[in-house]
Amino acid sequence: MIGTFVRLKLRLIAGSLRGELIRQLGFGFSIFAAVICASLGFLLFSLARFGAADLAVQVGAVVFTGAVLSWMIVPLLAFGLDETLDPSRLALFPLTTRQLATGLFAASATGAWPIASLVALFGGVVGLSRGLGGVLIGLVAVPLVFALCLVASRLVTTALSGALRSRRGRDLLAVAVVFVVLLTQLPNLVLNRGLPGDGMGMFRAAADALRWTPPGLAAHAIADGGLIGVLDLLILAAVVLLLGWLWILALRAALVRPDASNQGGSVRRSRRTGLLPDSRLGAIIAKELKYARREPRGRVAWFSAAAIGGIMLFSLNGTQNAQDAVNAPGFGLAVGPALIAALMIGVQSANTFGIDGRSLWMNAVAFGSDRDVRTDFAGRQLANFLISGPLLAVISVIGAVLGGNLLWAVPATLLAWCMLGLAMGTGALMSVLSPYTYPERMNAFSGAAPGQGGQAFVAGFGALFGAGLLILPVLIPTVFFAPWVSVIGAVYGAAVAWGGRRIAAKIGFRRFPELLAAVSRPT
Repeated sequence: MIGTFVRLKLRLIAGSLRGELIRQLGFGFSIFAAVICASLGFLLFSLARFGAADLAVQVGAVVFTGAVLSWMIVPLLAFGLDETLDPSRLALFPLTTRQLATGLFAASATGAWPIASLVALFGGVVGLSRGLGGVLIGLVAVPLVFALCLVASRLVTTALSGALRSRRGRDLLAVAVVFVVLLTQLPNLVLNRGLPGDGMGMFRAAADALRWTPPGLAAHAIADGGLIGVLDLLILAAVVLLLGWLWILALRAALVRPDASNQGGSVRRSRRTGLLPDSRLGAIIAKELKYARREPRGRVAWFSAAAIGGIMLFSLNGTQNAQDAVNAPGFGLAVGPALIAALMIGVQSANTFGIDGRSLWMNAVAFGSDRDVRTDFAGRQLANFLISGPLLAVISVIGAVLGGNLLWAVPATLLAWCMLGLAMGTGALMSVLSPYTYPERMNAFSGAAPGQGGQAFVAGFGALFGAGLLILPVLIPTVFFAPWVSVIGAVYGAAVAWGGRRIAAKIGFRRFPELLAAVSRPT
């Protein structure tokens, strides 16, 4: 059964790479990144050997615990990208629950990134062991920690698999992840605000608390290298078996639970607002605003932008390092968070047609010229601005107030709108040059169907890099010479958005069949 599931996983990976060069390039980049991370992780973890023995053990406890938590959280963000994560896809096979659990465990360990994680964790054998006994125990402890990562990850994704396929569950996950991001930045915010506390002391206290967790037991077992270490390993193995048993119970329940994503939802009567024009443009804007209200993937960009903007506001306000054109502190505090938020929102338009999926065929039937495609782009961009524009203005005002001058909110808002227009212009181009499919059943943070991660990377990076370069002619004069240049920047951003959608419309109209095929792949 293990061999069958491993071969199935490898077949899925190989099948996703057939036919398109951009997928193969993306997969090659992923392999390269995994090798780099594995090498650096092993090397950095090994360097703990040159520190004090007690400090090395504390570092090991923190690293092992961080690895387990990462394996529990990251699959939630990638749910739907890996077919082996969803037990419902295998529910109809004639397999017992234990056979299915064994196969899914083996599939979890197959791939570049699981192997990279295991290699990095083996750096703890070099960094923590102080003798032959520590090395021998480490050769058992590291695979046990890796097994703990896999079992804990599978337990969480299996237990939540039903909820993650429903729209309400994806909404809840989106909000929860934003709060998790905020919590991870809490220590940094505390230190930047200058609150009392010794950083190293806080680290040691946290590491001492983690000593009695299963990953902490593994770190102390390797460092001890004696009978106490063996006892720690037995406790760790018992925890792995317990989580494995809980996972089998969750898997058995998931295989008989109704699929919430297939249940019918309530239908509300559509209302037309008098504020929108009674034309094709108004209809497109209304459709996009409904997407923003009903589709989690339409809201996660704004949630994330607001969260990251808030983190930057409080962090920069604590350090007080921002400078403006006349070296008065605070202008950077007003501009920086708003620009980052605008870039995060604008880059989401790098796959404009992906959210439509198979329903894009209706656009293909209705479009008779590139002007129709340009109108579609214009409606999507205007709907985005109706939501993003006020949000960026609020972030700019808060930054200006914290920076000490409310007038800074004006150039900060104009620069943010400029960045948004630039990102939407470059995103429109990438939407027709590198389109890809959104999976039908996924959470709000997953961006591409299986095998299309490389295309998603190219589209997002292209929009990000293009907008970052185009903003420089406006950003540098505004920050260092004359804030009034931001007025020109707003017009400049609108012009780039117009030009980007005009060029994209000409390209997209000629290759609309290819666009429709790219965003309609079965998932």
